[in-house]
Amino acid sequence: MQDYEPDDVDFALIHALQIEPRASWKALAPALAVDPVTLSRRYQRLRDAGLIWITGYDAGTPGRGALIEIECAPGQSVATAEAISEDPMVASIDFTAGGRDLLLTLMAEDSVDTSRFLLHRLGEYPAIRRARTHLITEVLFEAGNWRLRTLTAEQVAMVPAARPPRPRAARTVAPGLKRLIHHELGIDGRAPTTAIAERAGVSNQRITDAIATMRRDGSLRLRTDIARSYSEWPIYAWYFMQVPAPLVERLRTSLGKIEEVRLAVLVASEYNLIMAVWLRTLNDVHRFELLLEKLLPGSRVADRSVVMQIGKHLGHILDDRGRATGPVVSMISPAPT
Repeated sequence: MQDYEPDDVDFALIHALQIEPRASWKALAPALAVDPVTLSRRYQRLRDAGLIWITGYDAGTPGRGALIEIECAPGQSVATAEAISEDPMVASIDFTAGGRDLLLTLMAEDSVDTSRFLLHRLGEYPAIRRARTHLITEVLFEAGNWRLRTLTAEQVAMVPAARPPRPRAARTVAPGLKRLIHHELGIDGRAPTTAIAERAGVSNQRITDAIATMRRDGSLRLRTDIARSYSEWPIYAWYFMQVPAPLVERLRTSLGKIEEVRLAVLVASEYNLIMAVWLRTLNDVHRFELLLEKLLPGSRVADRSVVMQIGKHLGHILDDRGRATGPVVSMISPAPT
């Protein structure tokens, strides 16, 4: 299964799941012109091969997320990454070329946990020689909004949107139940509501309502990711930028139009904007830099790094080809039952 090569139907299915990760196979069948049983089989094949993974998570509030640049002792980056990957607060780990060995994405439950990790937990890894932290103050664009360009506009319009909460559904979700849903969907974003209900000891309808409510209020986000090496954008790079404050507003409307952008965040550090992009060729690293400086006159790309390998992504441990074939370290511990 790990040698499976996706075809056009697979890419169409992935695109549809990027639009609505929990859409039923029956609902997707008309848009893709493929019967539900075949869609289910293809999805399972893609998932078993580690080519796609669907994750539910809580993006939370400013102050609980950070990007951390790590410099390691020579030859210790792999061992350090493997050790850090066991920490549920570390959502993602990139092995990078340039002025850093590792780039961590931290997703804590609150600012206190963020501070505790930075001030104490990082010190538990002896091979770390230097760490630079960039607290995320605002997410301008996130990879959950990034799409393949496989489906036509007509097909995209046929993909059903997430169902809103029922009029009778509770307007809030109890913290313990919310935590359990985050945990279960963090491992498998398409986990059946029946399985979550059994784990929680509540009705299936209550879980269905809770997921719909959490998605509406923004406390639950779902995204479908693809192994980068199997996409048309095999080069992954980070840009560390200094952008004049008046141009930040322009970013809010322009970033979604640039197909290479995967993530753009405002940060409180020596930079004010950090971006992650997927590119088609290594030469595009410099071409894209020129595009950024043209789009944002007066801005400066202060540094950049190319990602050599992704070790962990939203809790999923990836292999050296970027496939989610390893275990999942949930970013949220389950609530007591």
